Amino acid sequence: MATEISSLGEFGLIDRLTRDFPLVNESSVLGVGDDAAIISVPADKEALVTTDLLLEGIHFDVRYVPLMHLGYKAAVVNFSDVYAMNGEPKQITVSIGVSSRFTVEHIDAIYAGIKLACEAYGVDLVGGDTSASVTGLVISVTCLGEVEKGKAVRRSGAKETNLICVSGDLGAAYMGLQLLERENQVAAQSGDPDFQPNFAGKEYILQRQLRPEARKDIVERLRAAGVTPTAMMDVSDGLSSELLHICKASGVGCRVYEDRIPIDYQTAIMAEELNMNLVTAAMNGGEDYELLFTVPLTDKDKVEHMEGVRMIGYITAPSLGAALVTRDGGELPIRAQGWNAFTPGEDTAARAAAEGAETNAGEAPADAPAQGEEK
Repeated sequence: MATEISSLGEFGLIDRLTRDFPLVNESSVLGVGDDAAIISVPADKEALVTTDLLLEGIHFDVRYVPLMHLGYKAAVVNFSDVYAMNGEPKQITVSIGVSSRFTVEHIDAIYAGIKLACEAYGVDLVGGDTSASVTGLVISVTCLGEVEKGKAVRRSGAKETNLICVSGDLGAAYMGLQLLERENQVAAQSGDPDFQPNFAGKEYILQRQLRPEARKDIVERLRAAGVTPTAMMDVSDGLSSELLHICKASGVGCRVYEDRIPIDYQTAIMAEELNMNLVTAAMNGGEDYELLFTVPLTDKDKVEHMEGVRMIGYITAPSLGAALVTRDGGELPIRAQGWNAFTPGEDTAARAAAEGAETNAGEAPADAPAQGEEK
């Protein structure tokens, strides 16, 4: 039986959502339950702070995104930003706005995902807020992290001749989104309430879209190898956009080789099914949350055979600009064609239907707006 949020009230809802989040970090002096949390930063560390705002109809579509996965992803994308600064996430605050079509059980599912993420990465929930919303579901997560003094890695440190590296593979999350959109459209056209989507053999790209992971393991491997990147950021808006961010912040150019871009087999198969250019998807898709970083030439031997890391190019003089070197040796200028929250046409909320359909706990309200890529 669905439980109306109004039956608990704001404070009752907060108590219910946060009661099973024990503190695990020494720096978390006081968590949920007072006017503010108390955080202690060791003298040899610096604090890192990052925030992500997720809006229904812009960043996610609850018709096909499980709410538990949504909660997990909302937390992890913030952890990823902290790792991209060479730091470690320690605390988060979560603020949520919900419309009347959501029940207590729906919000329970979101927080169950957040709890899983916190347990997996050793992060404490220390506060947040809840509110009614007239525009659907809104989730805002702020993450606090720590980094050793002088060890934070910014976007602005890349130097000429530095090697450009990326973790994992690219384009999978975008292909997962395309698969979800396709099956959602097929379901709508079929009119069959029992329609079952065809996800066979596509589990990896679905996981990359619905439940991404932050690359804590890559940061740990770099530290163990004694490698401190000169510049680093996570790939949330697409490789092309992130490369240009680093080039602009560092005042440099770059060359990236098409045949060095890591792409998973399932990503390639999905791109072929949809008749999409695979390299374009990998360069511009976004939401991969892999780490893009640069290292000095002197670290080449340390990163060349590092598990989960691929060298894809090098930093050049700014006068040479940013270019993709094609398989035939030609050069194409790199342009930022990834996710931009303020580009006309990115907002797909216009496809939203009216509110009010019945839903089951942890499942998506059937009338929710459609998804754009996540920032």
